[in-house]
Amino acid sequence: MTRSTARRPVVGIIGNMSMLNDSYPVHAGGTMNTEAVAQVSGCLPLIIPPDPNFVSVEELLSLCDGFLLTGGRPNVHPSEYGEDPTPAHGDFDQCRDAITLPLVRACVERGQPFFGICRGFQEVNVAMGGSLYPEIRDLPGRMNHRMPPDGTIEEKFALRHPVTFTAGGVFARLLGADHVMTNTLHGQGICRAGARVVVDGHAPDGTPEAIYINGAPGFTLSVQWHPEWNAAADPVSRPLFTAFGKAAAAWAADHSPMRISAEVA
Repeated sequence: MTRSTARRPVVGIIGNMSMLNDSYPVHAGGTMNTEAVAQVSGCLPLIIPPDPNFVSVEELLSLCDGFLLTGGRPNVHPSEYGEDPTPAHGDFDQCRDAITLPLVRACVERGQPFFGICRGFQEVNVAMGGSLYPEIRDLPGRMNHRMPPDGTIEEKFALRHPVTFTAGGVFARLLGADHVMTNTLHGQGICRAGARVVVDGHAPDGTPEAIYINGAPGFTLSVQWHPEWNAAADPVSRPLFTAFGKAAAAWAADHSPMRISAEVA
């Protein structure tokens, strides 16, 4: 059996800063993100340290064909949308903000694909000038969208509420349904949608759950839930990661060194 030597599109998976054994700092990414990118999107997963001391947006744009903006415990710093931090805003990672927010804006301008998940969904909104609620469950009429504190990982990532899409909209066409069931593991959510941010799906309590950037030339879909869980088998997750992989492959084909050299020649 021969192994294909064809180059897979490279997807930069935005990592998170965390502490291993409460004392050793690491840049890390969840294996379910890696599995979804490699096995469903068909791309080469590359975990990115989200810190401008080590990488630049320009380097990432030239290295990767697409980006997965992952979830993460720290939140986007409220100064990024003109507000002061409060205890309700939780922890922050301003190094990640310094990479992801300009990266989103650059990808929108260039047409380079990205897929935002949870914190990544919120980053996309903030990058486009939007704002966030610090704690959804404290708002009148809203449900608790946070991860259950107890149970197995299967129970924590279990489907918990429906999302309703705009009839005939981008997500409804891609998924072939106006309603789907999703998990929910977030505390914050969109308050004011950013410029060109189209909210294409909502939870039953009105919380925005699915967005894209209006008029962007590339793939900009983002979701507030975690489709990386069970991505290969889930009927909602699989089409999302498959479409993202196709977009990354199209970018790679259009920006391959051989094609660029041929065009220059």
